[in-house]
Amino acid sequence: MPLGLALTATLGLTGAAAASAQGSADAAPAKTGEKLSYVVNTGTDARTVKRVEKEVAAGGGSVVATYQKIGVIVAHSANPKFGEEMRALDDVDSAGATRTAPLKAAGTTDVGKPKFVDESKAAATAKAKAAGEEPLESLQWDKRALKADEANKISEGSKKVTVGVIDTGVDDTHPDLAPNFAAKQSANCVGGKADTSKGAWRPYDKAEDYHGTHVAGIIAAARNGQGVAGVAPGVNVAAIKVSEPTSSLFYAEAVVCGMVFAGDNGIDVTNNSYYVDPWQFTCQDQDDQKAIFDAVNRATRYAEDKGTAHVTSAGNSSLDLAAPELADDTSPNDSEPVDRTVDTSVCKDLPAQLSNTVSVGASGAENLKSYYSNYGMDEIDVTAPGGDRRYQAPEAPAKDGGVLSTMPDGEYAYLQGTSMAGPQVAGVTALLKSEHPKSSPQELRWLLKAQAETLPCPEDYDPDGEGTYAAECTGLPGSNSFNGHGLADALAAVTE
Repeated sequence: MPLGLALTATLGLTGAAAASAQGSADAAPAKTGEKLSYVVNTGTDARTVKRVEKEVAAGGGSVVATYQKIGVIVAHSANPKFGEEMRALDDVDSAGATRTAPLKAAGTTDVGKPKFVDESKAAATAKAKAAGEEPLESLQWDKRALKADEANKISEGSKKVTVGVIDTGVDDTHPDLAPNFAAKQSANCVGGKADTSKGAWRPYDKAEDYHGTHVAGIIAAARNGQGVAGVAPGVNVAAIKVSEPTSSLFYAEAVVCGMVFAGDNGIDVTNNSYYVDPWQFTCQDQDDQKAIFDAVNRATRYAEDKGTAHVTSAGNSSLDLAAPELADDTSPNDSEPVDRTVDTSVCKDLPAQLSNTVSVGASGAENLKSYYSNYGMDEIDVTAPGGDRRYQAPEAPAKDGGVLSTMPDGEYAYLQGTSMAGPQVAGVTALLKSEHPKSSPQELRWLLKAQAETLPCPEDYDPDGEGTYAAECTGLPGSNSFNGHGLADALAAVTE
C-alpha cells in the first residue's frame, strides 16, 4: 500500500515520526520524453477554455477531459517544458504536472494484511438474533462509542441520501453492501474522465484494493441479518474509484473528476480517506503543486455549491498540523522522495486541510486520541473511532481495537486509521442530512460540530511511556487540538 493511502488507513501501524528535512521545492521533472499528466487551470467561459485547449495541443499535449464549469483541463504531454509553457499563457491561472513518475504502473508498497474475523458465522448469527443485533455487531465497539446502535433504533437514515466513497473502488456484490449500493451514482474516475459502465467502480484487485469496500461498510452496511451494521444502514452508498491500478495512488485529475461527478450526480456526502498524491503536503509556492491545489480546491467547491458535503481523514503521522513547519521525507511518493521542511501556511494536506471539508481525527476504544492520529488546534473538526490496536483495548465482548467492516468477496476484517474515523463521520453526516434534507453542506458542518460530545484534553499524552508518540493537547474541552469540537454523536444527529 503506498504512503498516501497508508497515512490514513493502517493495518499494523508503527507510527510515522517526521524525519529531519531540508528544502520544499518540487522534485526534479521527469526525463525528456516521458509522458506526464497535467492540470491546466483557466477561466470558465467557453471561449477561454477553447483557446486554452488549442494551446494545449500546440504545446504538445492532448486533452483528456475538460471541466469547463470549474475551468480545469486534464492533459497528457511528453513535452518536458509543457507546464512552463502553459503557465506563460495569459489565459492560464496555474498549470503543472500531477505526478513525478511517467504514465505507467507503479509498484505497490505493502504495510501489512487485514486481520479477518474468525468468528463462527452460524454461532454468531444465532446469538445476534437473540440480542436483536447483526451477527458481528457485538464486536463493533466503535458503533457503540458513536451511539450509532441507539441512533438506529430511531432512524437508519433516508434512502434519499447518498454517500459517495471516493476511494479504491467498492465491491458492491458484498451481501452487506448490495442492498444499499447506488450503481447509477457510481463511476471510475481514474485518469480524470468518468467511466460509468457497469462494474467500472469495483476494485482493480480485490486482494489489495480493499480499502474502499471497508470504508463503505463503516458508513452504510445494511441491517439485514448478515455481518455488521454501518452508522447509517438506511442510506445509499456509491463508489467513485480514483486510485491507480496496481499502486492505489490518488492523483489530482482523478480526484477532480470524482468531486465534479459527485456534485453532478446528487451525492450528498463524500468520504475522502486519502491525501492527494504524490505530495503529503501540497505547497502553493511551487508551480506544479499550486496547480494541483487550485484544481482540487475548485472541484471540492463546485461539488459543495451543488449541495455535496465533504468529510476527510486527518492522516496517521502523529503530526501537529498547526505547527509552523513540518518535516516531510516521504514526498513525492511516486518516484524518489526528497527531504524537505514545509511551511504549513502554504503547504496543505489535500483535501483534509481545505476550509470546506470536515477533517476527522481518530480515537480508540477509550475515547483517547489514537497514537498515530494527526492533530492540531483548528485543524481537527471532530474525532471518531478509527481504532488503536496498540494502546486502547475495547470492553468485552469486542475483541480487537481496530474497526470491523466489510471486505471484498463477502469477508469482514479489522483495520485502523483515520481512514476508518472519517467514514464514521460521513455516516453521522448522512443521518443529519436525512433529518435535515434542506440543510446546506455548511449547515451540516455546523450541526456536526455543535452536536459532538465534548472530549477534554487528557492530563498528559504519552501512550508508550517513552515519548515515542507524546503530544501536547491544547485548547478548551469543547475545542482542542486532539478532538476538535468532540466525538461525533450519531444519536444526537437523529434526536436534536
